[in-house]
Amino acid sequence: MRAYMTQMEAARKGIITPQMKAVAAKEYRTEEEIREWVAKGQVAICANRLHTCIDPNGVGSMLRTKINVNLGVSRDCKDYEIEMQKVMAAVNMGAEAIMDLSSHGNTQPFRRRLTSECPAMIGTVPVYDSVIHYQRDLATLTAKDFIDVIRLHAEDGVDFVTLHCGITRKTIEQIRKHKRKMNIVSRGGSLVFAWMSMTGEENPFYEYFDEILEICREYDVTISLGDACRPGCLADGSDVCQIEELVRLGELTKRAWEKDVQVMVEGPGHMPLDQIRANMEIQKTVCKGAPFYVLGPLVTDVAPGYDHITSAIGGAIAATYGASFLCYVTPAEHLRLPTLEDVKEGIIASKIAAHAADVAKGLPGAKDWDYEMSEARKNLDWEKQFELAIDPEKARRYRAESR
Repeated sequence: MRAYMTQMEAARKGIITPQMKAVAAKEYRTEEEIREWVAKGQVAICANRLHTCIDPNGVGSMLRTKINVNLGVSRDCKDYEIEMQKVMAAVNMGAEAIMDLSSHGNTQPFRRRLTSECPAMIGTVPVYDSVIHYQRDLATLTAKDFIDVIRLHAEDGVDFVTLHCGITRKTIEQIRKHKRKMNIVSRGGSLVFAWMSMTGEENPFYEYFDEILEICREYDVTISLGDACRPGCLADGSDVCQIEELVRLGELTKRAWEKDVQVMVEGPGHMPLDQIRANMEIQKTVCKGAPFYVLGPLVTDVAPGYDHITSAIGGAIAATYGASFLCYVTPAEHLRLPTLEDVKEGIIASKIAAHAADVAKGLPGAKDWDYEMSEARKNLDWEKQFELAIDPEKARRYRAESR
């Protein structure tokens, strides 16, 4: 018997882990409820066994809606200290997860710093790191190279990895045939698509999925099944490529669960408001209730500079009908890399969306926050109102300016 069990394996054997106990206490749920949901795959506790400073959280539609913040260094923003400031600010504002999307320089020290200092769930996209790690042209990389980077990230303590497993050789033909407006807007999906086109080989994350599962099982890394074909504009919402990929992700979810590996499924980017509920229902059916992780969805294409708002509108609806994890969107989306202030605006918008959905779903304790605020307003207790506000600093400043 292996010395370490994954959260899913423990749950299926009737064992309640310390992480499950921590999640139950936060969610006003019983430990047995959390264990049962983890065993079924309906809740994921992303907690690499080597990430020892983590403050565990559960991701699932019956729990509080969680928020992820994308950060990392790039060619245009190389300062690791500034990125670390953004990370800690994001955690202090309530983000439960940080995705390190670093795409420049030596990425490993920053990644290791995150897993040694940051209590939030840490996620990565290994295909981003592959070209940087090997310092070679994409076409020269092998399937083994990609898989070795997944192992490297697991050894560094990463809690979840986004893998674009659902885009295959068949998808290439579909995209060429159906002529999408925006083609592939997922950066990871684009890299996999390009590698397959240049080498003529099958997607390595799909072809060697069983080998990847063994790595994830060894370190208890959750797989976030990336949506390479997510729509990048309203015109591509719910198209053939998106739905066909989702069906494949449902098949891969089942294969992961058979190996006791936890799974999240990533969802649409841009989508008309009236399509969101149907997409959530399809995902729950196809992927058997696996936690759904959405970018937005952004409900209009015409609001650059305000996409944190278009995202929050879509996120609130998505979470109400089944999404459990919102990837924040900043005002700078589509325009530039986010500043610290952009990060704050994006987190606040996502927190509003998440809480609104939790209230709508009737989650235990969700309305208590609002009841406390209404009581403070009734009593004209300004200090209590500031204390309870999602953004206390802004509320206090606006009140002071009105005097």
